[in-house]
Amino acid sequence: MKIFAIGRNYAEHAKELGNEVPSEPVIFMKPDTALLELGDDFRYPEFSQEIHYELEVVLHVSKHGRNISRESAREYFDAVTVGIDFTARDLQAKCKAKGLPWEISKSFDGSAAVGQFVQVPESPEYDFTLLKNGTLCQAGNTRDMLNDCESLIHAISRYFTLNPGDLIFTGTPSGVGPVAVGDVFEGFLADQSLLKCAIL
Repeated sequence: MKIFAIGRNYAEHAKELGNEVPSEPVIFMKPDTALLELGDDFRYPEFSQEIHYELEVVLHVSKHGRNISRESAREYFDAVTVGIDFTARDLQAKCKAKGLPWEISKSFDGSAAVGQFVQVPESPEYDFTLLKNGTLCQAGNTRDMLNDCESLIHAISRYFTLNPGDLIFTGTPSGVGPVAVGDVFEGFLADQSLLKCAIL
């Protein structure tokens, strides 16, 4: 199982972090040890002082494929959920300042929280939201993606073979922020609660 993730797929998020809006998908990967299973809580790692939440729509890949056309890409995912891409922002800033890869800030153990998968909505445009301690902290709609789900599958499969069970984190909208021990996060797709985890 592979976990793919997309950086800067919402223009407002790129701007809030002072990054350029990319002209094509920014693809990175997380190992399977990054997966935080449904129902598990997130343990704040000792190597960072600035962990941020990033709410994302996550696709579940259902078919083997490579060099998939955008027109047929919808056939390659069978379910969606919401997930949290936990990011060590302080480590990321240090790596970016030196021009180094920043996997240690994005791909550490437990950094990919994934909710309960549900049927793909009929409309390609749907809301997703995150509550922090019961208060709305992040909200987005898939219509604001710079690259939609089909385009992402097309782009990823140019370089990597997709297999059933692979996951694709599709990018986060604006509104990311810090987490603290004791926080409780709940993620929704439309009005359906699919993810809940505490910070320990």
